Amino acid sequence: MILEIIKYPDPFLKTHAARVESVDDSVRKLIDDMIETMYYARGIGLASVQVGDPRQVVVLDVPDEDENERAKGKNLMALVNPEIVSTEGETLYEEGCLSVPGVTADVERAARVKVRALDRDGKPFEIEADGLLAIALQHELDHLSGVLFIDRLSRLKRELVKRKYKKSLETEERAI
Repeated sequence: MILEIIKYPDPFLKTHAARVESVDDSVRKLIDDMIETMYYARGIGLASVQVGDPRQVVVLDVPDEDENERAKGKNLMALVNPEIVSTEGETLYEEGCLSVPGVTADVERAARVKVRALDRDGKPFEIEADGLLAIALQHELDHLSGVLFIDRLSRLKRELVKRKYKKSLETEERAI
């Protein structure tokens, strides 16, 4: 089922997601619905908070660096109770967000991350990532802590992005 993606400035996006006590059928259903929603919205990642669920769940399908088009499902992963256990280096990447549509900004992130999580069956795993996958993991895990990519910008840049976003919403309303 395709879920509604919550848009900025909805206060629910500031929710600190709760740990999942056990991976059961309700969590697997959430994962499946989030995957369907992410593909429908043409995203590469989605956090549960973005669809109004306060549990720590993230789905990702990040294309390989050399792919022009994503091979749908090729790199699909679900992470329950994900946590970053180590980071390395720094990088700058132009990010966007399904909850802040039409807006992008350069965000400074760690260049490499190691993340620990549970899979859709409740089995623990770790993933080491760099490039776009490392960026997407950090971006989605931020959502579980109530942090949007625009919160990582300087105050001046954040205000510029907010104005641009507000203007795009006004333009969209006039077009309806």
